[in-house]
Amino acid sequence: MADTVTPEVRSRMMAAIRRKDTKPELALRRALHAAGFRFRVDVRKLPGSPDLVLRKWNTAVFVHGCFWHRHEGCPRASTPASRAEYWAAKFEGNVARDARNRSLLLEAGWRVATVWECGLLGAALEPTLEELTGFLTSGGGRAIELPAAPVIPGRRRPAKASLLPGSLRLGHPLDCPRAGNALGPVAGGPSRQMSVAV
Repeated sequence: MADTVTPEVRSRMMAAIRRKDTKPELALRRALHAAGFRFRVDVRKLPGSPDLVLRKWNTAVFVHGCFWHRHEGCPRASTPASRAEYWAAKFEGNVARDARNRSLLLEAGWRVATVWECGLLGAALEPTLEELTGFLTSGGGRAIELPAAPVIPGRRRPAKASLLPGSLRLGHPLDCPRAGNALGPVAGGPSRQMSVAV
């Protein structure tokens, strides 16, 4: 199947994928810092440029996206239908590089923690952080992957009110109290009323 965008647009889209300071990484950094841990970010001198390095605990932490690094069993690790050969080679290379970097760090005497993106979303963050801090402070074990099993999220958001029959379109500009609509005017706002069909 041919790509749906031009090569220039695809190049721009792929270039926008961040190597560091991703949302999962920032969530873990905030949580670790709040728990009192101090670390270095994106240490390029170590194999694989670990996302976080906690020198006091002799630990390198990688925050892996489930899609790019192929978190086995995770629904986020889907495979694109188009250009299957390209993606298979890309993903195999990523997994091989991750294994090589992990073994190089272990041989150099580092402890290695791999934290998967799905373990940092929503309610999964707290248990993942507890396991990671336990690993860091225990001194036992050379490597860990968190979470041990993929987190399969439930429905993250309720259905939009605008899609429910007979409901107002909450958050829609026409339903804003300042515009003077079915919800009523706000003090200082226009006094006209708009009829809203429900």
